[in-house]
Amino acid sequence: MTFTFKRQYRGPLKGVILDWAGTTIDFGCRAPAAVFIEVFQDRGITVTQAEAREPMGMAKREHIRQITLMPSVAEQWEKKFGKPASDADVDAIYDEFIPRQIACLKSYSDVIGGVPAFIDECRNRGMRIGATTGYNREMMDICAEHAETQGYAPDVSICADDVPAGRPTPWMALMAAMKLGIYPMESIVKIGDTYADIDEGLNAGMWTIGISRTGNELGLSEQEVLELTYAELAPRLHSIEAKMRQRGAHYVARSVGECRPILEDINARLARGECP
Repeated sequence: MTFTFKRQYRGPLKGVILDWAGTTIDFGCRAPAAVFIEVFQDRGITVTQAEAREPMGMAKREHIRQITLMPSVAEQWEKKFGKPASDADVDAIYDEFIPRQIACLKSYSDVIGGVPAFIDECRNRGMRIGATTGYNREMMDICAEHAETQGYAPDVSICADDVPAGRPTPWMALMAAMKLGIYPMESIVKIGDTYADIDEGLNAGMWTIGISRTGNELGLSEQEVLELTYAELAPRLHSIEAKMRQRGAHYVARSVGECRPILEDINARLARGECP
């Protein structure tokens, strides 16, 4: 007779792994979207904001590949070039994307309000701080240097080019946990603003929190958000949050600064033997 035992971790939480753009820096996740649109526009291909943002959270080369596969983009491409976009085309776009993205990153690396206080709270709880991103290492170094001057410096940051494949695979999250020296994965929370972030967290077996107000899905600067009335903003946030729950997020929050009560709830669930 074979017995299978499910080990139940009873907490408390040991770590948190956060996304970068749209979650901890760059309110609205604006830097990547603008450059994706530009590099396609240079080829006479129109990419909308919604299309540029749809694969957000993936490694940037794969993000470009996903844009070329979108029906409206693929149709424009074949009409203009007589064939579908090839791997060589994707590589060429990516090669142009990198320097443009690097050139604008400092302008889009401000730390989002509430993040340093949340990180302090996590550290006071004895938690380690990790980060994952669709940026490559060269891009990440620029963001990290700027963020550190504003009080945010995770213990470990893993980039898409550090692993065989980026999101939605769990490899960046698993590498971050390994480098942080924390396990099991149910003792870690993943926080991010894209559906790819949610997929990454779930695939890694972590508690997962989706962020709606500061991130890619709303896609607005902080000033643009402040200019909206409650009647204009609330339905949009409710729609985003519903989609994040449908994707499988255990929790949703408007910003990282609102995640502190969620940590308490997760610790209570862990104490009862619940797992993500």
